[in-house]
Amino acid sequence: MGFFDKLKNGLSKTKTSINEKINNVFSTFRKVDEELLEELEEALIMSDVGMETSEKIISELRDKVKKEKIEDAEEVKKALKDIIKNILDSVDSSLNLETTPAVILVVGVNGVGKTTSIGKIANRLKKDGKKVVIAAADTFRAAAVEQLEIWADRAGCEMVRRKEGSDPASVVFDAIKITKERNADVLICDTAGRLHNKKYLMDELIKIKKVIDRELPNCSQEVLMVLDATTGQNAILQVKAFKETVDINGLILTKLDGTAKGGAVIGIVSENNMPIKFVGVGEQIDDMEKFNSSEFVEALI
Repeated sequence: MGFFDKLKNGLSKTKTSINEKINNVFSTFRKVDEELLEELEEALIMSDVGMETSEKIISELRDKVKKEKIEDAEEVKKALKDIIKNILDSVDSSLNLETTPAVILVVGVNGVGKTTSIGKIANRLKKDGKKVVIAAADTFRAAAVEQLEIWADRAGCEMVRRKEGSDPASVVFDAIKITKERNADVLICDTAGRLHNKKYLMDELIKIKKVIDRELPNCSQEVLMVLDATTGQNAILQVKAFKETVDINGLILTKLDGTAKGGAVIGIVSENNMPIKFVGVGEQIDDMEKFNSSEFVEALI
């Protein structure tokens, strides 16, 4: 199955959710008027796109309808898709790994699929011909290191670990040393599942960042936050909490194959002005793809 088919398959619950709601609006279509636009706005809000983003989309659609004198239902739908695509394209979703080595720091709350995402991204990068080292710096959670080791083995990548409860920043320090020795292209660092109310965990994240800045001062850095697509609007709040501690520059969206809340993706990008860099659309090691806005919108509506 190609990415589009996996995505389409994965978004089927969301697609049913958004598509059904939008098609219901058009099923009673008489003319393109304010009533139609209000019903479309309601359909978006009910599909987890979020109030603020839904209002923004419909405001743009209203202007486009007037300016281009759109009267046909299919044209309205096309315009709606174009506006959503433009929101997703307003931020750069390409991966910045220009230097050797480059660092990917992965953050996110527990249970969102951080460990599996690291394994899948490492696998992708290895297939692209890159040498990858993984730092198991989530030393607080029991079995987190063992879990990551299974994924590192599957991807065929070296993993750097210390015993449970070790200082996470020291694990990253060791991993940087090994990355340099091995002349590896990318170092991926796992971190503990930090919640914004656990201050000591946030402090650990700042320490890790300082070690990377000190030991690899000019390296390309991606700080990617993993979000569980099934949490919908709650994901927006998680991003806002993490942004207060660390400069996140991209998102990894997991569990898109099991949610009716994929509409939240649009709100997450719009409200945080932050790109989706990867999407997880299944359980297998190959089920992690670079985000493609055109395919996402086509699969969604």
